[in-house]
Amino acid sequence: MADLIGLSSKYIDEGSKEAPVAFNRINGELSEVADGIAMIEAFSHVVLFKSADGLVLFDTSLESFGGQVVKAMRGWTDDPVRAIAYTHGHVDHVGGAGAIVQEAADRRRTRPQVIGHENVAPRFHRYHLTNGYNAAINMRQFGGAGRSMIKLGDTERFGPKAWIEPDTEFSDRMGFAAGDLRFELRHARGETDDHLWAWLPSRKAVVVGDFLTWVFPNAGNPQKVQRYPLDWAAALHEMAALEPELLLPAHGLPIAGRTRIAGVLDDIAGALESLCKQTLELMNSGARLDQIVHTVRLPNEILEKPYLRPVYDEPEFVVRNIWRQFGGWYDGNPSHLKPAEDARVAKEVAQLAGGVDALAIRARELSQAGDHRLACHLAEMAALAEPDSKNAHAARAEVYEKRMASELSLMSRGIYGQAARTSREKAERNEP
Repeated sequence: MADLIGLSSKYIDEGSKEAPVAFNRINGELSEVADGIAMIEAFSHVVLFKSADGLVLFDTSLESFGGQVVKAMRGWTDDPVRAIAYTHGHVDHVGGAGAIVQEAADRRRTRPQVIGHENVAPRFHRYHLTNGYNAAINMRQFGGAGRSMIKLGDTERFGPKAWIEPDTEFSDRMGFAAGDLRFELRHARGETDDHLWAWLPSRKAVVVGDFLTWVFPNAGNPQKVQRYPLDWAAALHEMAALEPELLLPAHGLPIAGRTRIAGVLDDIAGALESLCKQTLELMNSGARLDQIVHTVRLPNEILEKPYLRPVYDEPEFVVRNIWRQFGGWYDGNPSHLKPAEDARVAKEVAQLAGGVDALAIRARELSQAGDHRLACHLAEMAALAEPDSKNAHAARAEVYEKRMASELSLMSRGIYGQAARTSREKAERNEP
């Protein structure tokens, strides 16, 4: 078993110089972090509690990890699973439930109680409605790693073979007991609208799901539905007020120590509140989204903390989500209200510039000079203006490859990487 508490204490106390870039160890291994409390490290972790009535699990990881989760759990204890609580309905938190429920059936044990917020089942329904879209964006976001989530045989789909819906739902708060353990479940919007976190008074422990993930909060995600940064910060403050001594996240490392936990929660809440404050002040002054995105910033010393590095989501995306939550989709630019097609604008600009090749040349020049933002605009216009131009796609591929290499967050790298691959294939396609 790994000393996960020792690792997190070292990285938090000694700072970013000693810390790895990513903390989400995906190894399928179980480590006991306190007496009767364990964590299985997977794509999303599984947190386990022993009780006199059996095991209580928080989350189940992906369907593809279900077998590993059951094996790791059985290497620790043969106790039956009394209950499964979903911290929220994302596929990497609920997908493995089928393997756990099936194991209980195979051993003729009572089916585990499945607990979740009342918005979990509607989320599953939405996934059915947007199956193709979710499959596409997860492939784009995670690249090759996303295939294990959506590839089944010779067809692609999003999610597990069967979604295991909660049989016990709640709206705001819920308490339940398992043996000598009392769990207090609390709903709060954050990364999702169906998120819960749990407080165990007898163990001074808090199970936080994705409210803390050892990366900058996933409160922006450009390809997913609304996130709630202010609600997220409020939930972190509520957790801190309980003065927990053990914090158990669904990604990254568990944290021990009241002072250490309080400092981490305060840093994350403060970062989100600062983005909200800056964004709302500019919105209230009449600023356009474009101005806000290029104005709102967080200090580097905040983003250098080992649990706030923007290696997955990033502050700029959170700003856009704040605008979307409080201001809608209109960005303040009248030409964007009912715009012309992108391809028509691109063709007009190409004509003014002297042709698609001129745009491609300038895009390369800007990219070489490090002005990746502007270079991407021109490269995109070149490919849109003349979709069959190998030169335009070669420039687009080159620009996005350099852009991807310059980015830190997985979300940016995924989107730019797919754009580069698509154009590289078109530029190198052998045609008669």
